[in-house]
Amino acid sequence: MDGVPEPHTGWTFLTNHARVLAAIADNHSARIRDIAAHCRLTERAVQKIISDLEQDGYLSHTREGRTNTYRIHPGKVLRHPAEAGLTVASLLSLLVKDEADRATAPSEPGRPHATT
Repeated sequence: MDGVPEPHTGWTFLTNHARVLAAIADNHSARIRDIAAHCRLTERAVQKIISDLEQDGYLSHTREGRTNTYRIHPGKVLRHPAEAGLTVASLLSLLVKDEADRATAPSEPGRPHATT
């Protein structure tokens, strides 16, 4: 099917929920299509994740014409007991900063450089 990203096999360090939240933090008015492409997910998966995040109070949105603008609730505490006390803001500070660093940092020997 056209537009569906190739599935990823194997394990990863981040959940798809964290990836979607980081993509929204980077662009609060990103389209679901763009988030899906960035995160290598289907649009349907991104819609479900956004619904999960909104239902549990991590995210809200306002409709402006045909565009959704998302608002992340940075003080919300992460769900897993192992991350007790950590907030969405602390998670995003790592993910968003790292994304910015990857986009601007030159490649180092032995260190892969992400391309967009």
